[in-house]
Amino acid sequence: MIPLQLGPVVLANRVFVAPMAGVTDRPFRRLCRALGAGHAVSEMVTSRRDLWDSLKTSRRANHEGEPGTIAVQIAGTDAAMMAEAAAYNIDRGAQLIDINMGCPAKKVCNKWAGSALMQNEPLALEIAEAVVAVCAPRDVPVTLKMRTGWCDAHRNAVALARRFEAAGIQMLTVHGRTREQGYRGEAEYDTIAAVKRAVTIPVVANGDITDARKACAVLRATGADALMIGRAAQGRPWIFREVLHFLETGEELAPPLVAEVKRLLLEHLLEHYSLYGESTGVRSARKHIAWYVRGLPGGDELRRRINAIEHGDAQWRAVHDYFCALEQRMERLPGADEMAVNERIVGVHA
Repeated sequence: MIPLQLGPVVLANRVFVAPMAGVTDRPFRRLCRALGAGHAVSEMVTSRRDLWDSLKTSRRANHEGEPGTIAVQIAGTDAAMMAEAAAYNIDRGAQLIDINMGCPAKKVCNKWAGSALMQNEPLALEIAEAVVAVCAPRDVPVTLKMRTGWCDAHRNAVALARRFEAAGIQMLTVHGRTREQGYRGEAEYDTIAAVKRAVTIPVVANGDITDARKACAVLRATGADALMIGRAAQGRPWIFREVLHFLETGEELAPPLVAEVKRLLLEHLLEHYSLYGESTGVRSARKHIAWYVRGLPGGDELRRRINAIEHGDAQWRAVHDYFCALEQRMERLPGADEMAVNERIVGVHA
């Protein structure tokens, strides 16, 4: 797939992993890139200066050894603070700044950040202009992620897209839902297509891209320049190479070998513990393990066991032993239809 260039930054391909709070930390970004993702943006970093030295923010801003473009997403409601946050992150290695106007979480929107900014178009534009003003002289591209609007009665993505382009934003990602929808219902792509027609900068389609065929359909429906995958990559980071392969050849890849999945997850866990430390790392790794084994034989039982384990060595060994036993039962992970059957079987016998 043809790379995508934003100023001096070249993105390896046009299938990206979405920034997800609590998920797309450095170990997860590295894994997704290794499995084909052409671009990976950090979890959102607050624009509040008083929180920059906090452990949470320092972990989110940790890019040690990260391959590819270092892209940092910033969130906030004050234009001057957002500009300062952009400069702060550039000084610490950021090569691309992404503005968060898409997060639907209540704790973010209640502070009028994230997708809540779409209700205040003048402030949203002021923030975009302030961040671009800081980044442009340093030759750092600014991108922006948003939704189709705040609610069905207030879909303003097209109008905002035009204004953001005029302000100097170099790429727009649109999630095909309003903030009111959260992640409920199905994403709609007509608004993304309308945004693509309204601007000349690259547009990235996001929302409900669950497999390679759906990715192809979304590209056709929206005319987008790139795709962004979020929840479907949780526990299935090889989705990026599957999508790339299908877009390039029209053929589906076979599911990964169980041995490969074992290796990927065990390596992921070790890097996860290294970033977070044992106590926090063991707890926060539980969700990743649960995503990997969702729908697999014995996956529910493993998840219950994992939730009771407090030490990294024991957690790693439990995962290792589970996949060794799984290798005796199957060579590859089951396909999508088989996964659904396995999930029902495991649920009945749990």
